[in-house]
Order: sequence, then C-alpha cells, then structure tokens
Amino acid sequence: MSLLFIFIDGIGLGPRDPKTNPFVLAEMPVLEELLGGQKMTLDAVPVDNHLATVIALDACMDIDGLPQSATGQASLLTGRNISSEIGGHYGPKPNQAIADSLKINNIFGRLQNKGCSLSFINAYPPSYFESIHSGRRLYAAIPLAVTSSGIPLKTIEDLINGRAISADFTAQGWKDHLGLDNIPVITHKEAGTRLARLALQHDFSLFEYWLSDYAGHGQNMDRACQLLEEFDLVLGSLLEAWDDLNGLILITSDHGNMENLNTRKHTDNPVPAIVIGPHELRSGFVKGIYNLTGITPAIEKFLSNNSHPVI
Repeated sequence: MSLLFIFIDGIGLGPRDPKTNPFVLAEMPVLEELLGGQKMTLDAVPVDNHLATVIALDACMDIDGLPQSATGQASLLTGRNISSEIGGHYGPKPNQAIADSLKINNIFGRLQNKGCSLSFINAYPPSYFESIHSGRRLYAAIPLAVTSSGIPLKTIEDLINGRAISADFTAQGWKDHLGLDNIPVITHKEAGTRLARLALQHDFSLFEYWLSDYAGHGQNMDRACQLLEEFDLVLGSLLEAWDDLNGLILITSDHGNMENLNTRKHTDNPVPAIVIGPHELRSGFVKGIYNLTGITPAIEKFLSNNSHPVI
C-alpha cells in the first residue's frame, strides 16, 4: 500500500467568517463532500464518515508564540517537538539547530532504513538550483530533509517528462514568471491524475504546496479563493484515480495563516489533518495524534503494517 502526503503550507481551521476566511467563500465541492457537506472551518471538525477522517492538530505544540514554518515543518518530518527543543518557534528557513535535527532524523531517512521506496514529487526550476549552489538561497525544511537523505530533487527534465509536478500544479508559473517557454502546461485535473500515478509507484510520496502561505501573507481574498478552488480541482481528479485499496492520502499543514486574511501574520489556530482511505486504516492512523509531532510516527506505523517495501 502507498501513502501520499500532501503538505499545504499555512492553512488552519478558522471561524466561519466570510469576511476573513476564504475557506467559507471558495467553491470547493470535493473538499466539502469529504467534510460531510461542510465548509472547512473549526466548528466542522472532527469529521469521521465513509469518505474521510478529519482532525484538528495543535500547531503551537504547547509553546508560546505564533508557530513558524521551519519548526512546524521540522516537527511534522521528525516526530519531535522542534520548537520545544530550540526554545521557541522559528522560520521561515531552518537555522543550524533545526537543520541538524532534520539531517539526522527525518521521515525520508527513517523510511529508507526500513526499505521503503520514496518520492518527493515537486520539480524545481534551474534558477532554484543555481541560487542554492551559489549560497544565495537556503533550503527550506522539506527539500533539506529530502536532500539530506540522499534523494535528489526533481528537475526541469523530470517535469517535462511527466515524472514530477510543479509547485503550482500546472507549470503555468514557470512560463509566466520564469520565462521557461519549453515547459508543457497541464490542467489542474491532469495534475491530480499525475499526482496519483506518481504516488502509486512508491510506498511513500510527498508533495509540497506553498502558494497557500503566500496568499495568506498577501491578504488577497480573490487570489486565496482562486487557489483553493484550483486545489479542489486537483483533489477531485486525484481521488478519481485513487482507489481506497491503494492506501491512504494525508493532507495537513504546519501552521495557520490563509484562513484569516485579516492579518499578514501566522495564526495560532489548529491545522487540519485530512485522511482519505479505508475507514479502518484511517482510524488507526489518526489514533493518538493531537499535534504536529504525531504525523511521522503515524506514517511509520502505517507503512510498517501495510506496505511491501522495495529493497
């Protein structure tokens, strides 16, 4: 069985306020069906029905202050309360202490040691690799964990050949903002189908979607609703291509942000963990999870019990 982890940066569970929360205004029929016909707000969770299990996770992890990307993502990827270990929330990019924790104790390395086949589905453009190699840019938590485990990041060639997906799903941004005219642009529905195909080739796959966090900081309701509706198109085609017998899909985040466009800052709202798949498997998966640190142990347990590792 496979587990696909879709990480969405900066989405929390906010109040049912159409003035500040794009999850209330956006048309998201697929997500709302998973939630039993409800909008994804704090008062709609928990959910446990024939389609999905949705719980709220504490992104603050009992540490004062607003949660940040580096510590939140590192906690998701290691199963440890990194904010507690370094004495507070920190971000957006990992400092040395966070980087050290990620390099020696992340989900990719741990699953590799168990013989699992792994994939990080995101493609990166040539300019990203140039800025990393020149020292002008630092790895964020997820690509740092991936590369520290000896897994190369996917490139423009992988994207062109259908072995990866761009961060905006369609690669339209690579044309519009990076001037890469040779990139084939796909639809959001095609992206969902490709996401399923690529994930089902491995025991564990991760896709990172970070435009949501940018929209939250930008406080643009129209843009936020557009991104959510595009994500819903991807999710719909992903689910059409994903039979429950294939395993689980996990969708979660590192901190709140986009659900409250009344502020440019992160929020202390809990984040959703949406688990899709056979009821028995998802019930076991979410058992005992109450904050970000529960995700990595749950993934390890699921794959240990249900996958057939490729060695």
